[in-house]
Parts: sequence; structure tokens; C-alpha cells
Amino acid sequence: MKIWNFIKEKLESNHKVILITVIERIGSSPGKAGYKMAVSEDGLLEGSIGGGVMEVNMVEAAKKLLLENASDIFIKRQVHSSDAKEDKSGLVCSGEQTHVFMPLAEKSLKTVLNIIECLEKGKNGVLSMTPQGMFFFESENFEYYVRSSIKSKTNWTFSEVIGIRDTLYIFGGGHVSVPVSNVFRMLGFRVIIYDNRKDLSTMVKNQFAHQKDIIDYHNASSHVKEGQNSYVAIMTVSHAEDQLILKQMVSKNLAYLGMIGSKNKVKKIFDSLIAQGITQEKLDKVDSPMGLQINSETIEEIAISIAARVIQVKNSIES
Repeated sequence: MKIWNFIKEKLESNHKVILITVIERIGSSPGKAGYKMAVSEDGLLEGSIGGGVMEVNMVEAAKKLLLENASDIFIKRQVHSSDAKEDKSGLVCSGEQTHVFMPLAEKSLKTVLNIIECLEKGKNGVLSMTPQGMFFFESENFEYYVRSSIKSKTNWTFSEVIGIRDTLYIFGGGHVSVPVSNVFRMLGFRVIIYDNRKDLSTMVKNQFAHQKDIIDYHNASSHVKEGQNSYVAIMTVSHAEDQLILKQMVSKNLAYLGMIGSKNKVKKIFDSLIAQGITQEKLDKVDSPMGLQINSETIEEIAISIAARVIQVKNSIES
């Protein structure tokens, strides 16, 4: 979102911009496909394509193109090896990445505004780049992807879903849910909180969640979309409600399922579910007690520990 607002501001001020996007990553390369950096003709920058001397060189190349008033769209490969015969990046991490240089001027402003409007509404969209330009349309697809096809320097395509790609479903809108919502919104998650209590003060005051709903916990499963972009955190007001929700979640296809609580509480709930026919194999996938074990004491520390564990899981999925 930040990079698109930066581009909007520059284009509205009649400053041309070159958007550099990583469209392919091979091996050990610092820039993942989808990483972006915007370079404005006033010398200001936003974003990153991986850092280091490679990024410095790409920025300098973009600045030179802006001075030359260049309008051609092209791709540039960077090889991270001192033995590379061409396209040497200056890095030595053995991988490579390919960037597209996309010049943006006033005519690109409509597309940028459409992207910003879509993201502000909490929706997703598909961003496409080709040698002919940059295109965007809203999409109901919440499954994140990055796709590229590079057949030659003049025959290539790139597309990705942009927007909020990961959703954290929090069951229980009590005091812990507030800092958890805060941290995960900062991390770019869509945050949805469910509780069965009306007029709960912490739910009312929570300004970080994108969505807050009062539901019947017996129907909890119907409120969670399955997939590797769905993360569930259970932190209700009672052991019985935690167990009720956990029983519905353990068979779902989720990126992450965690439940807050002491080891003693967790054991009691697990033993009860096993007695009801839930397998140990399914329960072994539950992160409970939830979060990285950092001896958390405050609710803010608990939120950080949960976020750290989810990031660990999320990045292992992506790699």
C-alpha cells in the first residue's frame, strides 16, 4: 500500500517514476518475486528489491533512465556470482533474480488509483505486467500467487495477487485479542474476530480488526475459509468454548491452528477430544500453548510470541 501511495503522490506532482519489480527469483537471492521499489525523478525512493549493491545499481540505472526520459519497458537479469560472465549483480549468494523496469507517468495514474481504491476497501486484485504495460483488476481470489513466464527479453509476462493475502481468525474478543489484532494488522494480515458475547468492551474498542462478528461458537467452522492463507487463534473466555471450537478446526486445512492456555489446560482439552475420537495426529498439529516460548508475561508479550510463531510457520510455507 505504501509504495502505491508514494507513486500516486509523485505522479500527481508531475514527477515520473520507474517501478522496479522482481518477477523471477532463482536459488539464494535476496529479492523474492513480487518485491518492488519505486524510484522518482526527484531522487526519492520507496520499497526494496532485496538490498545490497545490486539494489544500489538498479536504483542508479533507474535514475539514469529518468534523466533520459526513457519510456521503454524492459527486463534485466542479475546473477549473484563473482564467476558470472554477464549480468553480474555484485552479490555472491549464488542465486539470480530478474527485474522489470516499468516507467510510470501521468497516464499510469488511473491504474495506480484503482489499486489504492481496491486495497483501501480490503479487497484483492491481480496486477499484471507485460512488455505492453501494467494492468490491474479486482478479483475475488484470496489465494495469493506470483506467476511469471520469461521466454525472451521481449516475450515475458508477470502477474500476482496483491492485497491482504493472509487472514487471522481470532476466536475470543477479550483483552489478549486487542494487541494480537494490532500486531497482525501491522504484519499485513486481514484480522477477523469472533465472539459470542454482545457489547463486549474489548470488541467495541478494538480498532485494529478488519471485521468483528458475534457468532454461535457451535457454528464456528462455517466462519473460517480453508487454505494455506488461513490462520486460526483460539482464545475464548472458557475451556469449554476453546474445546468446542478446536474440535471443529482440527480437521480443516489451515496454515496454522493455535490455542492459548496453560499446559495443564491443553492436556485436559486434548484428552477430552481424544476420548471423543479426535486422533493424536490431528492434535499434534495444534500450536498449544500458543506462540514461541519466550516466557511472556504481559498481553503485549503474548501477542509478540504468537506473531513470531505464525511468521515462522508462514515463511516455512512460502519457502
